Amino acid sequence: MSRRAHVTSGPYAPPAAARELTALSADGTRLHVEVHGPEQAPAVVLAHGWTCSTAFWAAQIRELSADHRVIAYDQRGHGRTPASPACTTDALADDLEAVLTATLAPGERAVIAGHSMGGMTVMAASGRPAFAAHAAAVLLCSTGSARLVDESTVLPLRPGRVRTRLTHRVLGTRAPLGPVTPLARRILKYATMGRASAPDMVEACAHIVHACPRAVRHAWSQVLGTLDLDHGVRELRVPTEIVAGTADRLTPPVHARTLAAALPQCLGVTELPGVGHMTPIEAPGLVAGRIRALVAAHVTAHQHVIPAEESA
Repeated sequence: MSRRAHVTSGPYAPPAAARELTALSADGTRLHVEVHGPEQAPAVVLAHGWTCSTAFWAAQIRELSADHRVIAYDQRGHGRTPASPACTTDALADDLEAVLTATLAPGERAVIAGHSMGGMTVMAASGRPAFAAHAAAVLLCSTGSARLVDESTVLPLRPGRVRTRLTHRVLGTRAPLGPVTPLARRILKYATMGRASAPDMVEACAHIVHACPRAVRHAWSQVLGTLDLDHGVRELRVPTEIVAGTADRLTPPVHARTLAAALPQCLGVTELPGVGHMTPIEAPGLVAGRIRALVAAHVTAHQHVIPAEESA
């Protein structure tokens, strides 16, 4: 029996897309893409993280699609995008370029928001032509560019080689996650969410994460375990804002501060007290609000600018 890939009611139940399409990546991978909201509205592109899917952005899609065109896609091997033997940051960058090209008109710019591996996708694509052509501003949520396993505090041990080695084994396990049980919810909440996370938040995350095939989960854990995208951060030359949870065990706030110091145009870091790794689900209104503000400042504000020679 297939495992339910998301909750079906409440604020974290994914809304129906206005339309769906397939974006073809450079290696032929067929990426599942959803478009929500009015076709002529300012655009937002959402890239989810490791073991997640478009369902992860349900709250932001529901909030923003009233007056934005919200584009969300499944990373390769996740959700409705088939797995691929190419599990690399270059492949992630290819995929984001394919989505931008397939969904945005020539010259059209959008705010791109990435959570966790989605943020890493943005960093990997920062020097690509399609990214340069379409990115107006970026929101990075709960992410990092390097030393992910070294800095992780999932295991309550002193920093060092022992903790790093054991963390790599835990995060890279091939063991099946099994059904969503009370114990599974407790484990997932401890590893990925803040203590105050409401039961419906935990339930939503558990169904999304448990639906990810274990082979895909393992393959991408190996990529994240050796990640080095510091060069991509330096190439991310659009206005960029960062959101991080102070209780994030997977990408602790040290990553947000490191990114802020390296980004060419950092607009600031918002650290959310007591919030864990799943910021778009744990703080849905704040994340949607940050995206909305970036659109207003960097997309909408530039859509109807009258050239000086015409206004004279």
